[in-house]
Order: sequence, then structure tokens, then C-alpha cells
Amino acid sequence: MLPGVFVLFLAGYFLLLLLISWLTGRKADTQAYFIGNRNSIWYVVAIGMISDSLSGVTYISVPGKVQTASFSYLQTVLGYVLGYVVIAAVLLPLYYNRNLTSIYTYLRQRFGPVSQKTGAVFFMLSRLTGSAARLFVIAGVLQLFVFDHYKVPFALSVSIMIALMLVYTYRGGIKTLVWTDALQSALQVLAIVLTVAVIGSSLHWGPAEMVTRIVNSEKSATFFWDWRAVNFFPKDFFGGMMIAVTMTGLDQNMMQKNLSCRSLSDAKKNIYTFSVLQLLAHVLLLGLGVLMYEYMKAYGIQVPVNAAGAPVTDQVFPLLALHHLGTFAAVVFLMGLTASTFSSADSVLTTLTTSFYIDILGYSTEGMGRARRRLKNGIHIGCGILLLLTILLFRAFNESAIIDTLLFLAALTYGPMLGLFAFGIFNRRAIIDKGAFIVCLLAPAGCFFLKQYSAGWLNGYKFGHELLIVNGLFTYIGLWLLSLRRGNPA
Repeated sequence: MLPGVFVLFLAGYFLLLLLISWLTGRKADTQAYFIGNRNSIWYVVAIGMISDSLSGVTYISVPGKVQTASFSYLQTVLGYVLGYVVIAAVLLPLYYNRNLTSIYTYLRQRFGPVSQKTGAVFFMLSRLTGSAARLFVIAGVLQLFVFDHYKVPFALSVSIMIALMLVYTYRGGIKTLVWTDALQSALQVLAIVLTVAVIGSSLHWGPAEMVTRIVNSEKSATFFWDWRAVNFFPKDFFGGMMIAVTMTGLDQNMMQKNLSCRSLSDAKKNIYTFSVLQLLAHVLLLGLGVLMYEYMKAYGIQVPVNAAGAPVTDQVFPLLALHHLGTFAAVVFLMGLTASTFSSADSVLTTLTTSFYIDILGYSTEGMGRARRRLKNGIHIGCGILLLLTILLFRAFNESAIIDTLLFLAALTYGPMLGLFAFGIFNRRAIIDKGAFIVCLLAPAGCFFLKQYSAGWLNGYKFGHELLIVNGLFTYIGLWLLSLRRGNPA
């Protein structure tokens, strides 16, 4: 596929996003930017949330990792479903009953301003690194297969992508993102379905035979029971549950969209619908991974390796789509990749702006004058610049499969938020507010060392996704030690 075709496609796609931005943002006020005027349609939000679940990391990394991890990732995804039930039953009522715009305002109400800022800082760190990791994967693929052809430096190509995101989210904020994310989710799922169809056609397999081949493949093994292994089922399942609770329910980026729904009832319907849709989408993506390796086996294609001879599974999907499956498959792949490029980071610019404006600076979204609007816009642009710098750091230091890096970072950064919210919800004790930040630094530091040395310390036991739960527990215990023995209205 000629790189120029992709450039034309990207230009057309960007024009479509600009059109949606203009239609949704032409009458947008500050409440539309922050909370969508609480008028978002629940099923549109549910569809749009798929693009966060099927980010560029998932789109590229999960099918490729089937080679080394089989379907074990599905253990984590099943845990997600239970986590979404917890969000709908516990967290959404808490947020709606308090009429929150930033969910970390709850920590101020419950503990004090330092706790609020601590939660916001860890959210910003979590989302910044997570979004940067996702964009890093996609930008790397585009650089290798497109921008290197025109000798465009990596830093410049990523800067162009972020600048485009800034343009169409600058005014409409959440009101625009609800609709652009829905479009991007639809394109991502369509890209996966069409790629499956192309591989099936190339192998002369119909839908029934593809399903049979996937089910009977040794790579479709799903449940693993070695208690010392990273993919031990309870680790993945309950770790996945807490990943969903933290990375969705305690994450301003995801909850800001949910809080834009018209009512608590609509927000719950959104979460339950999304939980089913994302499960089906992940099953489809894992099935695609099996089919990719069946295609490679049939045509004698080797898995890419790095300098040390280890398989680089993140490059398998791009390799097949852009060099072996034909022009149509290349266009389809780049369509999904483009959708995940923008969905991975566009909303984070708005939600980082919201959290910094409300939680760190302490301003209200009500009655914003011209000076405050300029400040909000400046923060929005600053978040884009910070995102760019973080991506460049990933390019300099990342060595493993990016989804492993992302989930490890999530365990370290979301754990303190899990501990803070759990302590606030499940007991009525007050804490020494100024000590919350220290506790939230010590807990992930302890988990980092556990991850590095657990095999030697614990008779071969290796931490996986359950490290997030341990991190939250460490934070909870630390807060309990800081707590005062007197009731505190929750």
C-alpha cells in the first residue's frame, strides 16, 4: 500500500472529525465541555467507551500476544465484567448523588484537600502514561510503515497527531467526544471484522470453519491453574475486576463520559451494555490472533524477532495487514489504527484539563469568565505538550510488549486511588489528610519491589494483575494507620 493513500485517508478522517466537532461544539458552553450538559445519550456513550477498551494497544498487541499467551487475556476480560457490575452498583450512585463533575471531589468531601489532590495527581499520572503508551504503539507502526517513507521524524509525526486532537476537542470537550468516540469504536470493530473476513477468504475458510479452527487451536487455551505463574486464573480474573473498577470507575477519563448521561439509570444502562459489548469485542480480537498465526503457518511467514532473537508480537498484525493480506486489508487495518490513534488520547486531553482545573487549582466550572476560559484552554494545550513528551520517553526506554508495560504501570498508579476510595466508602474513620500523599507514594514503591523480587522471596510466585489489589491493600492499611478514632460522616 502506498503511504500517500494513507495520508489521504488520514486527511479525510480528520475532516470528518472536524465536522462532528463543529456540529456538536458550535453552541457548546463550559458545561458542555466539562460534562456534556448532562444530556448524553446512554447507548452512544456505551458504544464510544469500546474505543477505550479496544485502544491501539489492544488492537495491535492482544492478537499478536496469542502466540505466547494463548487466550489467557480473556481471564482478565471476564474479570472486567464483574468490575463493571461493581461500578454500576457502588460508584455511579455515589457520584450522581453528590452531583460531581470531578470524581476526586469526593476525596475532598470525605478526607480533605490533600487527599483530593493526591487522587487527582495519580489519575493524571496514570492517564498520561497509559495514553502515551497507547499512542506510542500506534505512532511507532505509522512511523515504520508511512512516515519513514517521507523522512518525517518520529517527534514531528506524533506532534502532528496531537495537534489534530487538540483542534477538534478544543471547544466541544465531552459533548464532542461522546460522538467522535462512538464513530471510532464502530470503525475499530468494523476493521477487526473485515480483517477476519480477509484472512478467512485467503485460507478458503467459511465462518463455520474459522470458528472450528479457533476453538480447536492450541492457542485458544483460556484458563490456567499454575498458582505460581503470572496467568494463574484467580490472579487474572480478580486482577481484571479491580483493573475495571480502577481504570474505569475511579478514572476521571471514563467517568466524565458516564456522568454526562441524563440520569443515574441511563448511566447504569450504559455500563451494563458496555460490559457485554467489550467482552464480545475482545473475543473477536483474540480469535483474530489465532487466525493470523494460522495464516502465517499456511504461507510460511516468520514472526518478527528483536536483536536478542525474542519474538516481537506487537509487529505481527501490522506486518500481515500491510505486507501480506493485500491493499484492502491494509486500508482496513489503517482505518482501525487511525480510529484507535485518536480515541486513545483525544478524551484524555479534556479530562486531564478538567482534573487539573478543578482538583489541583480548586476552581469551579460554574460562571467561568474570560480569564478562566483562557486558563482552561491553556491547560488543554499544555496537556497535549506533556503527552508528547511522555510518548518520547516511551520510545527511549520501552523494551517489552507494550500491553505488559501498560498494565504494570496501571497496577502501580491506580492502586493508591483504589485504596483511597475503598477506605472512604467502607468505613467512617477520618484520616490525617496531609499524610495521604506519603502513604500513596510508599504503597506503589513497595509493590514495585514485590514485582521485582517475589519469585525469590515467595518460592517462585510471580505477581500479575493482582498486584493492583495488593497496592490498594497497602494504601488502605497505611490510611488506617493514619486514621483518627472518631466517626466521620461519609
